[in-house]
Amino acid sequence: MLNAFATGLRLSLTNRYMLQWFSRWHYVLGGGIIYNIWIYHLKKKLILTLIIIVLALLCAAYLVFFSGGGAQQSYQQVRDSYKASEAVLLDRNMEVIHELRIDTKGRRLAWQPLKDISPAVVQAIIHTEDKRFYAHHGVDWRAIASISLKKLTSGTRRGGSTITMQLASIFNDGGFKPKKGRRSFLQKISQIKAALALERQWTKDEILEGYLNLVSYRGELSGIGAAARGLFDKDPSGLTQSQALLLAALVGAPNAAYQAAGERACKLAQGLQWNDSCGQIKILAYNTLSVPYQIRPRTAFAPHAARLLIKNGKQEAVSTLDGELQRLVLDRLDRHLIALKENNVSDGAVLVAENKTGEILAYVGNGGGAYSSAVKVDGIRSERQAGSTLKPFLYELALERGFLTAASILDDSPLRIQTTSGLFIPQNYGKDFKGQVSARTALSSSLNVPAVRVLEIAGLEAFTVQLKVLGFKGLREDAEFYGYSIALGSLDITLFELVNAYRTLANGGMMGDLTLTPQPGPPVTKQILDARAVYIISNILSDRGARSLTFGFDNPLATRFWTAVKTGTSKDMRDNWCVGYSERYTVGVWVGNFSGEPMKDVSGITGAAPLWTEIMNYLHSAAPSNAPAQPSGVMSGSIAFEDDVEPDRSELFIAGTEPVKTQIRLNKEYETPRITYPPSETIISLDPDIGEANQMVVFQYTPQHERLTWTLNGEKLGTQGTPQLWKPKKGSYRLSIVNNEGKNLDTVSFQVR
Repeated sequence: MLNAFATGLRLSLTNRYMLQWFSRWHYVLGGGIIYNIWIYHLKKKLILTLIIIVLALLCAAYLVFFSGGGAQQSYQQVRDSYKASEAVLLDRNMEVIHELRIDTKGRRLAWQPLKDISPAVVQAIIHTEDKRFYAHHGVDWRAIASISLKKLTSGTRRGGSTITMQLASIFNDGGFKPKKGRRSFLQKISQIKAALALERQWTKDEILEGYLNLVSYRGELSGIGAAARGLFDKDPSGLTQSQALLLAALVGAPNAAYQAAGERACKLAQGLQWNDSCGQIKILAYNTLSVPYQIRPRTAFAPHAARLLIKNGKQEAVSTLDGELQRLVLDRLDRHLIALKENNVSDGAVLVAENKTGEILAYVGNGGGAYSSAVKVDGIRSERQAGSTLKPFLYELALERGFLTAASILDDSPLRIQTTSGLFIPQNYGKDFKGQVSARTALSSSLNVPAVRVLEIAGLEAFTVQLKVLGFKGLREDAEFYGYSIALGSLDITLFELVNAYRTLANGGMMGDLTLTPQPGPPVTKQILDARAVYIISNILSDRGARSLTFGFDNPLATRFWTAVKTGTSKDMRDNWCVGYSERYTVGVWVGNFSGEPMKDVSGITGAAPLWTEIMNYLHSAAPSNAPAQPSGVMSGSIAFEDDVEPDRSELFIAGTEPVKTQIRLNKEYETPRITYPPSETIISLDPDIGEANQMVVFQYTPQHERLTWTLNGEKLGTQGTPQLWKPKKGSYRLSIVNNEGKNLDTVSFQVR
């Protein structure tokens, strides 16, 4: 109908011009009869055109003013339902520490209040889209009439939609979108109705604010926040006049080439009588629109934590992180990785937790620099070999069960253990052996052979059960899969698990969960380790003197306040750890390569340790850290070592395990003897090229502190001790060792073929 109205009006005007022409020239063209005939037909068409115009206007007036108008969402409803494409992670102080895109269909940043938008943008948008915005009530009838007249007389097509009408179209989800390049009459009437209803419910400033936040500017950039950041890397409040002109030029043609957008912005500047140079505007258009736009996150300090917490369409998540600490740890890790670059170290991770609550204060899954091999990989949740970091839990188990004390002497000497896959020969990091050392020194200095001997005492099965209780989830059901190498850290663990296990030591054996989100009420904890044994382990891990055998007295692990700390390096130098705790915090650091590539010349105190110490120093820069209080059931006593193994000292003991005599000597009474060769299920083949008299099998057991009797298929071999030579014969055999009381201590099966 609106099209008919336009056509009719154009025809009426054309007829009027023709009538004037004929009234002036009718005598020249052919006389009065012809003139009267033309007049009759022209009047008839003019009347018909006027009837059509009147009907169209009446129909439009009825639809607009008498058909009820259409309810619109309130301003507050729109604000409440608005969702940015970026979600934010908040720290414990409700400050934004990370922005994370969660919507791939468009870019919308936080809603911008009108007061926070540059006045130049507001003025430019109103001038180009709706000059009489503050004068009309949703529909600019004067503008529609003027545009319609130009369209009828000159054929020019130009839209007359006000800002309110455009906002109503945005709310209608495309229902008013032109079909085949132009809106139908019913679409136009519906848009007008919606605009009038919107004006009755919203204020002018609310309409303008909504429009600026919802209109598309270029590509996927929707809203003034995304446009300002994506095109100019600015907040809307800081946009200049030239930038405002370019944005206003893009509203009508969001995907225009930079040349066309620049020309339009220049004309707009002239219309506004702004003194912005057209040349500078075109340069701005080229620099801005000839390259891909990009929204650079303003805060991006916790990407891995953000991906863990922002899920299921959340717009924001509150974390336990301390923003200031998170930024510092990320910065220090980046610097540390740069320093270790020549040692072929590319990746690292740091986790900081509060001991009592389990709240995570810093969660840095990897460095943020371009030198990292995989910045998106979360090094806190990735499984890596533990190295020596599990040794404190092994020694705690042996102390708790009374198998040894901190003063017990362990033998750090060459050890060969026969396994089904071959000989297991543990060695220390320095490729040397220290001889007889106390358990305190062995743990604090991270000696490998003594740790294996402790595992022999405590038992492989018992230790793997303890690790499961501590929360290490990567353990296989079959403990024999790891063998004695588990004492040296062959188990794959995560930094998340390791920090929580050490936090259990920091809390005297009480275990709880780590959390990244604030929890209501006090933390739920459970006593899983003996508080007395844990206290002694913490004392050992804080002993600078006991640590000096391997690391020297002055090393990066030493702090000015009380801390307990342990390092670890995995096989082939692929992973380096440093984890420890103070009175209030537990800090874990890992460095290495996610590719599994070995590091070069990185030791326990040159890899992760310096960063651990730096973080601890920051945490306690203004707060002390005191040693834990000695629990009941722990006593101290003076001891001396036989053969001057170590200097005389005062040592800690679980009550009842203190030595009867103050003279400490090597004690193996808790080691259970076992057959080391042949391993169970071994198949021994006779060699026909070697004479039978020269073929012998060596039976061995360990430890050798007492002489045991060998039995083969239930028959004594007639000799005692180890090694034992036996002449092989074809058959199946069961080999055992028996003590003086006739108790069978170990049995293996093998075959000779």
